[in-house]
Amino acid sequence: MVSVRKFIDIGANLTDKVFRGLYRGRQHHEDDFQIVLSRAFNAGIDKIIVTSGSLSDSEDGLALTRTDERLYATAGCHPTRCQEFEPNPEQYLSNLRDLILRNRDKIVAVGECGLDYDREEFCPAAIQREHFAAQLRLASEVDLPLFLHCRAAHDDLVKILAMAKEMHFNGHRPLRGVVHTFDGTLSDAERILALGLYLGLNGCSLKTEENLQVLKSIPVDRILLETDAPWCEIRPTHAGYKYISTHHPTRKSDRWDASCMVKGRNEPANIVQVLEVVAAVKSLPADELAEQIFQNTMKLFYFPANNPDAMDDEKTARLQEHEVFVNCQTEVEPNGPFVPMTDACMYSTEKDGTLFPDDLIHVDPLTLTRRRLEL
Repeated sequence: MVSVRKFIDIGANLTDKVFRGLYRGRQHHEDDFQIVLSRAFNAGIDKIIVTSGSLSDSEDGLALTRTDERLYATAGCHPTRCQEFEPNPEQYLSNLRDLILRNRDKIVAVGECGLDYDREEFCPAAIQREHFAAQLRLASEVDLPLFLHCRAAHDDLVKILAMAKEMHFNGHRPLRGVVHTFDGTLSDAERILALGLYLGLNGCSLKTEENLQVLKSIPVDRILLETDAPWCEIRPTHAGYKYISTHHPTRKSDRWDASCMVKGRNEPANIVQVLEVVAAVKSLPADELAEQIFQNTMKLFYFPANNPDAMDDEKTARLQEHEVFVNCQTEVEPNGPFVPMTDACMYSTEKDGTLFPDDLIHVDPLTLTRRRLEL
Protein backbone atom coordinates (compact mmCIF):
# COMPACT_ATOMS: atom_id res chain seq x y z
CA MET A 1 0.00 0.00 0.00
CA VAL A 2 1.32 3.42 -0.96
CA SER A 3 1.40 5.66 2.10
CA VAL A 4 2.25 9.00 0.48
CA ARG A 5 0.84 10.07 -2.86
CA LYS A 6 3.16 11.67 -5.37
CA PHE A 7 1.94 13.58 -8.40
CA ILE A 8 3.47 15.12 -11.47
CA ASP A 9 1.28 17.77 -13.07
CA ILE A 10 2.23 17.29 -16.71
CA GLY A 11 0.67 20.57 -17.83
CA ALA A 12 0.19 23.86 -16.03
CA ASN A 13 0.22 27.35 -17.57
CA LEU A 14 2.15 28.89 -14.70
CA THR A 15 3.31 31.90 -16.72
CA ASP A 16 -0.29 33.12 -16.89
CA LYS A 17 -0.60 36.54 -15.28
CA VAL A 18 -3.48 35.43 -13.02
CA PHE A 19 -0.86 33.75 -10.84
CA ARG A 20 0.57 37.23 -10.34
CA GLY A 21 -2.83 38.64 -9.35
CA LEU A 22 -3.45 40.24 -12.76
CA TYR A 23 -6.81 39.56 -14.45
CA ARG A 24 -7.60 41.06 -17.87
CA GLY A 25 -5.10 43.82 -17.33
CA ARG A 26 -6.25 44.76 -13.83
CA GLN A 27 -4.48 43.93 -10.56
CA HIS A 28 -6.99 42.16 -8.30
CA HIS A 29 -4.62 41.00 -5.59
CA GLU A 30 -0.96 40.60 -4.74
CA ASP A 31 1.36 38.21 -6.54
CA ASP A 32 0.58 34.82 -4.99
CA PHE A 33 2.64 32.56 -7.24
CA GLN A 34 4.73 31.18 -4.38
CA ILE A 35 1.58 30.51 -2.35
CA VAL A 36 0.15 28.56 -5.29
CA LEU A 37 3.36 26.53 -5.52
CA SER A 38 3.34 25.85 -1.78
CA ARG A 39 -0.22 24.54 -1.97
CA ALA A 40 0.78 22.30 -4.86
CA PHE A 41 3.78 20.79 -3.13
CA ASN A 42 1.84 20.36 0.12
CA ALA A 43 -0.78 18.43 -1.87
CA GLY A 44 1.86 15.91 -2.93
CA ILE A 45 3.02 17.32 -6.24
CA ASP A 46 6.61 16.30 -6.90
CA LYS A 47 7.13 18.08 -10.21
CA ILE A 48 5.24 20.45 -12.51
CA ILE A 49 5.73 20.82 -16.25
CA VAL A 50 5.19 24.44 -17.27
CA THR A 51 3.59 24.42 -20.72
CA SER A 52 4.31 26.92 -23.47
CA GLY A 53 2.48 28.02 -26.61
CA SER A 54 5.08 30.00 -28.53
CA LEU A 55 8.78 30.75 -28.70
CA SER A 56 8.44 33.70 -26.32
CA ASP A 57 6.25 31.61 -23.98
CA SER A 58 8.91 28.91 -24.03
CA GLU A 59 11.55 31.42 -23.00
CA ASP A 60 9.34 32.76 -20.20
CA GLY A 61 8.46 29.26 -19.01
CA LEU A 62 12.10 28.25 -19.00
CA ALA A 63 13.04 31.30 -16.94
CA LEU A 64 10.33 30.38 -14.44
CA THR A 65 11.65 26.84 -14.08
CA ARG A 66 15.03 28.24 -13.09
CA THR A 67 13.44 29.54 -9.89
CA ASP A 68 12.56 26.08 -8.53
CA GLU A 69 14.19 22.69 -9.09
CA ARG A 70 10.77 21.00 -9.18
CA LEU A 71 9.64 22.95 -12.24
CA TYR A 72 10.28 21.80 -15.82
CA ALA A 73 9.19 23.18 -19.18
CA THR A 74 8.01 22.45 -22.69
CA ALA A 75 9.10 24.34 -25.80
CA GLY A 76 6.96 24.64 -28.89
CA CYS A 77 4.21 26.48 -30.73
CA HIS A 78 0.48 26.01 -30.08
CA PRO A 79 -1.61 25.38 -33.22
CA THR A 80 -3.59 28.59 -32.79
CA ARG A 81 -0.34 30.57 -32.75
CA CYS A 82 1.44 28.93 -35.67
CA GLN A 83 1.25 32.10 -37.74
CA GLU A 84 4.07 33.29 -35.47
CA PHE A 85 6.32 31.09 -37.62
CA GLU A 86 5.96 33.72 -40.34
CA PRO A 87 7.59 35.50 -42.03
CA ASN A 88 10.65 33.31 -41.41
CA PRO A 89 9.60 29.79 -40.39
CA GLU A 90 13.13 28.46 -40.80
CA GLN A 91 14.49 30.88 -38.24
CA TYR A 92 11.60 30.36 -35.83
CA LEU A 93 12.10 26.60 -35.82
CA SER A 94 15.85 27.01 -35.53
CA ASN A 95 15.35 29.26 -32.50
CA LEU A 96 13.13 26.64 -30.87
CA ARG A 97 15.73 23.99 -31.48
CA ASP A 98 18.54 26.12 -30.10
CA LEU A 99 16.50 26.90 -26.99
CA ILE A 100 15.93 23.19 -26.38
CA LEU A 101 19.54 22.18 -26.92
CA ARG A 102 20.85 24.89 -24.61
CA ASN A 103 18.44 23.87 -21.84
CA ARG A 104 18.17 20.10 -21.87
CA ASP A 105 18.27 20.06 -18.08
CA LYS A 106 14.89 21.82 -17.94
CA ILE A 107 13.01 21.33 -21.22
CA VAL A 108 11.40 17.89 -21.19
CA ALA A 109 9.00 17.98 -24.18
CA VAL A 110 8.31 19.62 -27.52
CA GLY A 111 5.00 21.43 -27.40
CA GLU A 112 2.39 22.47 -26.90
CA CYS A 113 1.89 21.56 -30.54
CA GLY A 114 -0.84 19.90 -32.56
CA LEU A 115 -4.11 20.84 -34.24
CA ASP A 116 -7.08 22.98 -33.20
CA TYR A 117 -9.92 23.11 -35.73
CA ASP A 118 -12.30 24.79 -33.28
CA ARG A 119 -10.35 28.04 -33.47
CA GLU A 120 -9.26 28.45 -37.06
CA GLU A 121 -9.97 32.16 -36.78
CA PHE A 122 -6.59 32.37 -35.05
CA CYS A 123 -4.73 30.16 -37.51
CA PRO A 124 -6.01 28.28 -40.60
CA ALA A 125 -5.87 24.48 -40.50
CA ALA A 126 -3.39 24.22 -43.39
CA ILE A 127 -0.88 26.44 -41.59
CA GLN A 128 -1.41 24.48 -38.38
CA ARG A 129 -0.63 21.21 -40.17
CA GLU A 130 2.46 22.64 -41.82
CA HIS A 131 4.12 23.76 -38.63
CA PHE A 132 2.86 20.83 -36.56
CA ALA A 133 4.67 18.48 -38.93
CA ALA A 134 7.82 20.57 -38.65
CA GLN A 135 7.69 20.31 -34.85
CA LEU A 136 7.29 16.54 -35.08
CA ARG A 137 10.56 16.37 -36.97
CA LEU A 138 12.12 18.64 -34.38
CA ALA A 139 11.00 16.27 -31.61
CA SER A 140 12.68 13.41 -33.44
CA GLU A 141 15.93 15.32 -33.82
CA VAL A 142 16.17 16.46 -30.21
CA ASP A 143 14.84 13.11 -28.96
CA LEU A 144 12.10 14.50 -26.73
CA PRO A 145 8.49 13.42 -26.21
CA LEU A 146 5.63 15.50 -27.57
CA PHE A 147 3.14 17.51 -25.56
CA LEU A 148 0.18 17.44 -27.96
CA HIS A 149 -2.93 19.59 -28.30
CA CYS A 150 -5.97 18.34 -30.21
CA ARG A 151 -9.35 19.97 -30.53
CA ALA A 152 -11.91 18.78 -33.09
CA ALA A 153 -9.06 17.37 -35.18
CA HIS A 154 -8.39 13.80 -34.03
CA ASP A 155 -8.57 12.28 -37.54
CA ASP A 156 -5.93 14.60 -38.97
CA LEU A 157 -3.80 14.45 -35.82
CA VAL A 158 -3.62 10.66 -35.98
CA LYS A 159 -2.85 10.67 -39.72
CA ILE A 160 0.00 13.15 -39.38
CA LEU A 161 1.42 11.39 -36.33
CA ALA A 162 1.28 8.02 -38.10
CA MET A 163 3.18 9.42 -41.09
CA ALA A 164 5.73 11.08 -38.84
CA LYS A 165 6.20 7.85 -36.91
CA GLU A 166 7.04 6.03 -40.14
CA MET A 167 9.31 8.73 -41.55
CA HIS A 168 11.15 10.20 -38.59
CA PHE A 169 10.98 7.91 -35.57
CA ASN A 170 12.59 4.50 -35.06
CA GLY A 171 13.73 2.10 -32.37
CA HIS A 172 16.41 4.47 -31.11
CA ARG A 173 14.11 7.48 -31.28
CA PRO A 174 10.55 6.17 -30.94
CA LEU A 175 7.48 8.36 -31.23
CA ARG A 176 6.69 9.36 -27.64
CA GLY A 177 4.25 11.81 -26.16
CA VAL A 178 0.93 12.63 -24.60
CA VAL A 179 -2.27 14.08 -26.01
CA HIS A 180 -3.18 16.43 -23.22
CA THR A 181 -6.70 17.43 -22.15
CA PHE A 182 -8.01 14.37 -23.96
CA ASP A 183 -11.77 14.61 -24.51
CA GLY A 184 -12.23 12.44 -27.60
CA THR A 185 -14.24 9.34 -28.36
CA LEU A 186 -13.29 5.75 -27.59
CA SER A 187 -12.19 5.37 -31.21
CA ASP A 188 -9.99 8.46 -30.88
CA ALA A 189 -8.44 7.04 -27.72
CA GLU A 190 -7.77 3.66 -29.31
CA ARG A 191 -6.05 5.18 -32.35
CA ILE A 192 -3.87 7.44 -30.20
CA LEU A 193 -2.93 4.58 -27.89
CA ALA A 194 -2.09 2.41 -30.92
CA LEU A 195 0.62 4.94 -31.79
CA GLY A 196 2.21 4.33 -28.40
CA LEU A 197 1.12 7.65 -26.90
CA TYR A 198 -0.36 8.53 -23.52
CA LEU A 199 -3.56 10.42 -22.70
CA GLY A 200 -3.49 13.41 -20.34
CA LEU A 201 -6.61 13.90 -18.25
CA ASN A 202 -7.88 17.02 -16.47
CA GLY A 203 -11.24 18.60 -15.68
CA CYS A 204 -12.06 19.11 -19.36
CA SER A 205 -11.62 15.36 -19.87
CA LEU A 206 -14.30 14.64 -17.26
CA LYS A 207 -17.16 16.91 -18.30
CA THR A 208 -19.75 14.48 -19.64
CA GLU A 209 -21.01 10.98 -18.97
CA GLU A 210 -19.65 10.08 -22.41
CA ASN A 211 -16.20 11.24 -21.27
CA LEU A 212 -16.45 9.00 -18.21
CA GLN A 213 -17.49 6.01 -20.30
CA VAL A 214 -14.42 6.48 -22.50
CA LEU A 215 -12.25 6.75 -19.39
CA LYS A 216 -13.39 3.31 -18.26
CA SER A 217 -11.71 1.80 -21.32
CA ILE A 218 -8.38 3.64 -21.09
CA PRO A 219 -5.64 1.37 -19.68
CA VAL A 220 -4.25 2.72 -16.42
CA ASP A 221 -0.69 2.37 -17.68
CA ARG A 222 -1.41 4.96 -20.39
CA ILE A 223 -2.98 7.66 -18.21
CA LEU A 224 -1.24 10.86 -17.10
CA LEU A 225 -2.72 13.59 -14.90
CA GLU A 226 -2.68 17.34 -15.35
CA THR A 227 -4.57 20.44 -14.31
CA ASP A 228 -3.94 22.78 -17.28
CA ALA A 229 -4.13 25.48 -14.60
CA PRO A 230 -5.49 28.13 -14.52
CA TRP A 231 -7.98 26.45 -16.89
CA CYS A 232 -9.86 23.13 -16.95
CA GLU A 233 -11.02 22.92 -13.34
CA ILE A 234 -13.67 20.33 -12.49
CA ARG A 235 -16.86 22.34 -12.17
CA PRO A 236 -20.07 21.41 -10.33
CA THR A 237 -21.78 20.98 -13.71
CA HIS A 238 -19.26 18.34 -14.83
CA ALA A 239 -20.21 14.68 -14.73
CA GLY A 240 -17.07 13.86 -12.77
CA TYR A 241 -17.70 16.40 -10.02
CA LYS A 242 -19.81 14.01 -7.95
CA TYR A 243 -16.77 11.84 -7.33
CA ILE A 244 -14.65 14.58 -5.76
CA SER A 245 -14.02 14.28 -2.04
CA THR A 246 -11.28 16.93 -1.66
CA HIS A 247 -12.55 20.50 -1.72
CA HIS A 248 -10.65 23.72 -1.08
CA PRO A 249 -12.09 27.00 0.21
CA THR A 250 -12.32 29.66 -2.50
CA ARG A 251 -12.83 33.39 -2.74
CA LYS A 252 -13.34 35.75 -5.64
CA SER A 253 -10.19 37.40 -6.93
CA ASP A 254 -11.16 40.82 -5.57
CA ARG A 255 -11.65 39.29 -2.10
CA TRP A 256 -8.37 37.40 -2.14
CA ASP A 257 -7.17 35.57 0.94
CA ALA A 258 -3.87 33.68 1.10
CA SER A 259 -5.54 30.70 2.74
CA CYS A 260 -8.07 30.28 -0.09
CA MET A 261 -7.92 29.45 -3.76
CA VAL A 262 -9.23 32.03 -6.20
CA LYS A 263 -12.67 31.08 -7.46
CA GLY A 264 -12.53 30.08 -11.12
CA ARG A 265 -8.71 29.91 -11.19
CA ASN A 266 -7.54 26.32 -11.32
CA GLU A 267 -4.33 25.38 -9.50
CA PRO A 268 -1.91 22.44 -9.63
CA ALA A 269 -3.03 21.44 -6.11
CA ASN A 270 -6.36 20.43 -7.65
CA ILE A 271 -4.71 17.49 -9.36
CA VAL A 272 -5.91 15.40 -6.43
CA GLN A 273 -9.48 16.01 -7.63
CA VAL A 274 -8.63 14.62 -11.06
CA LEU A 275 -7.17 11.53 -9.39
CA GLU A 276 -10.31 11.08 -7.28
CA VAL A 277 -12.57 11.14 -10.32
CA VAL A 278 -10.40 8.77 -12.35
CA ALA A 279 -10.10 6.35 -9.42
CA ALA A 280 -13.86 6.35 -8.81
CA VAL A 281 -14.77 5.85 -12.46
CA LYS A 282 -12.30 2.99 -12.81
CA SER A 283 -13.15 1.52 -9.38
CA LEU A 284 -9.52 1.55 -8.25
CA PRO A 285 -7.87 2.54 -4.95
CA ALA A 286 -6.74 6.14 -5.32
CA ASP A 287 -3.33 5.59 -3.70
CA GLU A 288 -2.45 2.68 -5.96
CA LEU A 289 -3.66 4.57 -9.03
CA ALA A 290 -1.60 7.61 -8.05
CA GLU A 291 1.54 5.48 -7.86
CA GLN A 292 0.83 3.85 -11.23
CA ILE A 293 0.30 7.22 -12.91
CA PHE A 294 3.41 8.66 -11.29
CA GLN A 295 5.42 5.78 -12.75
CA ASN A 296 3.76 6.30 -16.15
CA THR A 297 4.89 9.91 -16.10
CA MET A 298 8.44 9.05 -15.10
CA LYS A 299 8.55 6.55 -17.96
CA LEU A 300 7.54 9.12 -20.57
CA PHE A 301 9.51 12.16 -19.41
CA TYR A 302 13.18 12.38 -18.55
CA PHE A 303 13.74 14.71 -15.60
CA PRO A 304 17.50 15.32 -15.36
CA ALA A 305 19.13 16.73 -12.28
CA ASN A 306 19.40 20.51 -12.21
CA ASN A 307 22.78 20.28 -13.84
CA PRO A 308 23.38 20.48 -17.60
CA ASP A 309 26.32 18.10 -17.19
CA ALA A 310 23.93 15.40 -15.96
CA MET A 311 22.28 15.08 -19.36
CA ASP A 312 22.39 11.63 -20.90
CA ASP A 313 25.74 11.25 -22.70
CA GLU A 314 24.31 9.19 -25.55
CA LYS A 315 21.62 11.79 -26.29
CA THR A 316 24.19 14.56 -26.20
CA ALA A 317 26.45 12.72 -28.63
CA ARG A 318 23.61 12.10 -31.07
CA LEU A 319 22.57 15.75 -31.00
CA GLN A 320 26.10 17.02 -31.52
CA GLU A 321 26.88 14.57 -34.33
CA HIS A 322 25.59 16.98 -36.94
CA GLU A 323 24.16 20.46 -37.08
CA VAL A 324 20.74 21.12 -38.51
CA PHE A 325 19.98 24.25 -40.45
CA VAL A 326 16.40 25.19 -41.23
CA ASN A 327 16.03 26.18 -44.83
CA CYS A 328 13.79 25.82 -47.88
CA GLN A 329 10.86 23.35 -47.87
CA THR A 330 11.93 19.78 -47.32
CA GLU A 331 14.39 17.65 -45.46
CA VAL A 332 17.36 15.45 -46.09
CA GLU A 333 19.61 13.36 -43.86
CA PRO A 334 23.39 13.54 -44.12
CA ASN A 335 24.59 10.60 -46.24
CA GLY A 336 21.18 8.97 -45.74
CA PRO A 337 18.07 8.21 -47.77
CA PHE A 338 15.83 11.02 -48.92
CA VAL A 339 13.09 11.64 -46.36
CA PRO A 340 10.21 13.89 -47.47
CA MET A 341 8.85 16.24 -44.88
CA THR A 342 6.62 19.28 -44.77
CA ASP A 343 6.12 22.78 -46.08
CA ALA A 344 8.58 24.14 -43.52
CA CYS A 345 11.46 21.78 -42.96
CA MET A 346 15.17 21.37 -42.71
CA TYR A 347 18.44 20.59 -44.32
CA SER A 348 20.95 18.49 -42.44
CA THR A 349 24.60 19.07 -43.16
CA GLU A 350 27.73 17.24 -42.18
CA LYS A 351 30.41 19.14 -40.35
CA ASP A 352 32.43 19.61 -43.54
CA GLY A 353 29.50 21.55 -45.02
CA THR A 354 28.47 18.97 -47.62
CA LEU A 355 24.73 19.10 -48.39
CA PHE A 356 22.65 16.14 -49.56
CA PRO A 357 20.82 15.80 -51.90
CA ASP A 358 20.46 18.41 -54.64
CA ASP A 359 16.88 17.53 -55.58
CA LEU A 360 14.25 18.56 -53.05
CA ILE A 361 10.60 17.60 -52.87
CA HIS A 362 7.76 19.52 -51.22
CA VAL A 363 5.30 17.17 -49.47
CA ASP A 364 2.05 18.27 -47.83
CA PRO A 365 1.95 16.50 -44.42
CA LEU A 366 -1.70 15.48 -44.76
CA THR A 367 -2.48 14.98 -48.45
CA LEU A 368 1.02 13.79 -49.46
CA THR A 369 0.77 15.98 -52.57
CA ARG A 370 4.29 16.29 -53.98
CA ARG A 371 6.09 18.73 -56.24
CA ARG A 372 9.76 19.15 -57.08
CA LEU A 373 11.43 22.37 -55.99
CA GLU A 374 13.84 24.18 -58.25
CA LEU A 375 16.90 25.54 -56.46
